[in-house]
Amino acid sequence: MEKTWRWFGKKDKITLKMLKQIGVEGIVTALHDVPNGQVWTREAIRDLREYIESYGMRWSVVESLPVVESIKYAGADRDEQIETYKESLKNLGLEGIHTICYNFMPVLDWARTDLDHPNPNFTTNLYFSHAEFAYFDIYILKREGARDSFPDEVVAEADKLHKKVVAEGREAEFNHHLVENIIVKTQGFVNGNIKEDDEHPVELFRQLLDLYKGITREQLRENMRYFLNAIMPVCDEYGMNMCVHPDDPPFQILGLPRIVTCDEDIEWFLKAVDNKHNGLTFCAGSLSAGGHNDVVALARKYANRTHFVHLRSCHIFPNGDFSEASHLGGRANLFELARIFEKANTNLPMRVDHGPLMLGDEDKGYNAGYSFMGRMFALGQVEGIIATVDNELGIEYKLPYVPVQP
Repeated sequence: MEKTWRWFGKKDKITLKMLKQIGVEGIVTALHDVPNGQVWTREAIRDLREYIESYGMRWSVVESLPVVESIKYAGADRDEQIETYKESLKNLGLEGIHTICYNFMPVLDWARTDLDHPNPNFTTNLYFSHAEFAYFDIYILKREGARDSFPDEVVAEADKLHKKVVAEGREAEFNHHLVENIIVKTQGFVNGNIKEDDEHPVELFRQLLDLYKGITREQLRENMRYFLNAIMPVCDEYGMNMCVHPDDPPFQILGLPRIVTCDEDIEWFLKAVDNKHNGLTFCAGSLSAGGHNDVVALARKYANRTHFVHLRSCHIFPNGDFSEASHLGGRANLFELARIFEKANTNLPMRVDHGPLMLGDEDKGYNAGYSFMGRMFALGQVEGIIATVDNELGIEYKLPYVPVQP
């Protein structure tokens, strides 16, 4: 697999020179300065592509070319926005960039309740607590029907947590913590609907949720089918591989429909638009966060429709909470996934994801989940896995560099 890295453009604190030194071959990025719903011009694409190439790497994957909300809920400007999307796809193809990671998740790109959860070895990871998420939904959003969205035991834990923070006089502090973690810090840096400088994120979030009132899973599925059918002619003409990212986490939240959560969902959208350019981003981390998913079986089944791989892993606790795991552990079994995907396509773009905070990462202001030292450590682990698998399979492993003599 091609070793890639998610990079957030020229303003990223992590530089391309740093990435070249640690063996990165391809860059995963986007035009983060272009507002959602506007055309990506060839000039802007070319400028960033040439900048990346000047450091001896290539722009391997776009993550992501955002699908605006009105395409997802079928708003009045859906067709206009799809035409804009098609123009951006064409321009990317003309500039030699052919793999697009995107998502069809309503409102929320990904969700965690704790961005700095301590591990026994003094690193920290991202964490999802069902009780804290229920607290956010019930006591902060105050969403209608929120209590009925969770099992009784989770609601009881949320109520207990609310009483505790009120009794300790830290309700405002705790509420701010959850708002920052769930709808600000995890969203704004990825062309999200909410930016870090928005003054009223909770109210804005409620307005976004309102856009999906009455939208069922079946309707969202049909909206996805409509979108994919509309763009496939451009994908066919310019060789564009669309690869949807699984929902993160892979279950229903906030009363929103979620349609890429499991085997049935993946099979549905691949059959709904049965075109080789309609494919999957196999995010082992997102899929392993759902206890219903057999990640290895999914990889075997969908390897031939996978255009991009995220290699990370989650650990699920007995109560259903989950944490990012070591890239050598967790439910995903990256060893077996490497075997499956290396057999399928040794040039498949792969990136590690959501590394721990370690060795000073916590003081650098990196985007949530996108540390440098932690991801570099994870890349080293995964590179060792891939090199070992290649040795087993008789595949020549591409070394990051060959020593040169003065």
